[in-house]
Amino acid sequence: MTAVRDHAPGLERLFELERVEGDGDAVVVEGALPAGLRGVAYWNGPGAAGRGDLRYRHWLDGDGLVAALRFGEQRTRFASRFVQSTKRVEEEAAGRALYRTFGTRFAGDRLQMGLGLASPVNVSVYPFAGHLLAFGEQGLPWALDLETLETRGEHTFLGALNAVSPFSAHPAYDRGSGEMFAFGVSFAAAAPLVHLYRFDAAGGLARRARVPLPFACSIHDFGLSARHALLYASPYLLDAAALLRDGRTVQESLAWRPELGSRLIVVRRDDFTPVGEVALGQRYCLHWINAFEDGDTLVADVVELDRPVYDQYEVLPDLFRAVAPGRPARLRIDLATLTLIDRVELDYDRAPDFPVVAAADAGRAYSRCTMLGISATGSPGRKFFDELAAVDWSAGAVETWRAPPGAYFASEPVHVPSASGAGHLVCLSFDTRSATTSGWIFDAGRVGDGPLARLALPHAVPALFHGVWEPASR
Repeated sequence: MTAVRDHAPGLERLFELERVEGDGDAVVVEGALPAGLRGVAYWNGPGAAGRGDLRYRHWLDGDGLVAALRFGEQRTRFASRFVQSTKRVEEEAAGRALYRTFGTRFAGDRLQMGLGLASPVNVSVYPFAGHLLAFGEQGLPWALDLETLETRGEHTFLGALNAVSPFSAHPAYDRGSGEMFAFGVSFAAAAPLVHLYRFDAAGGLARRARVPLPFACSIHDFGLSARHALLYASPYLLDAAALLRDGRTVQESLAWRPELGSRLIVVRRDDFTPVGEVALGQRYCLHWINAFEDGDTLVADVVELDRPVYDQYEVLPDLFRAVAPGRPARLRIDLATLTLIDRVELDYDRAPDFPVVAAADAGRAYSRCTMLGISATGSPGRKFFDELAAVDWSAGAVETWRAPPGAYFASEPVHVPSASGAGHLVCLSFDTRSATTSGWIFDAGRVGDGPLARLALPHAVPALFHGVWEPASR
């Protein structure tokens, strides 16, 4: 029998933090900041592991906590505030949990309007049309103040959408036009649909369309190239009736059906007209890396996992006990025949996640990206993200750096462009021995050399999810 060991001793301290809101100076304690580093790295993620006497089971359950690490000419500051969502405001007033979450249910729990989860708004964050938009996996985003992080309210895109409009946590942006693209899934078993949205730079809805899905599947992210919107539909099926009728959580209502096969759904970007589907085998995709056209060939870069990962997000704090391998994969599709003509898999199978490309490379041919990994993948027992991996598609190589014992990556890396070189990466880290959070700065072209600088933050925060860089000139 294979021995089970704890590969992440002290990880529970990451989910026991009490004071996670605040602001103050971030002080360089090792190395030096790159010259000219100016702007803000924003992140969003679950900031609370429970409410009152109730402890959450799942990493996706906690209320959204938005953090900002601001690099100025004279000082660097760090701030974090909870998103004052409907769920959080009502539960804070009641002094107890009221709403069922992604992975936790309890006697007398509620659904929002009886139709679905009340969003904790805890997955991603993006500056758009004068707001900082915080997104959850269910429901509309919430608008925050770009400077203070104060919650302004639920964002309806100038009244075009409402509380029952399906909306995901992963929009995509056209930096040239200022447009935002997004999607949301309707899980009706008889006629599942994906809703596609296009918003102009002023924040108004420019186009909306509905595209049929092969099954009522969970889709977390999507790809956007110059001419196409792309959805990797893995057969991770959600039984919405079980959620509504039987009182189950979303996690309990999901079922992995690999025999149904995964598909790539290809849609024209300009008018959302469906182009067709491409059979992809039996793997699962949580996150996209990038997508672009190479003549009549569509290139789709994704992180492919052997199976879904959401069940590895519980039970807190014992995460990723049996996480399956995954790998960066480049899929080449013939647009004329809609067939998969090539699949290139790079040699990095450490359950990679949170892939990031430079904003200027989105939707274009490119070479480099970065992601996080779990070094103990394949060994049973609790573990967490402790590797930073830099992928070079041109060289077919992956360069890695592993965090020192007791330290873990506590956010997605954020890519910062620079006038020369590959740019920089900013991310948060957590030290389980001191229960402190730091900021790490890397040279994106020399990840294996380790951090250029470490900043001590004024207070600790839990592990957050997705981030974005906003340059100071905006």
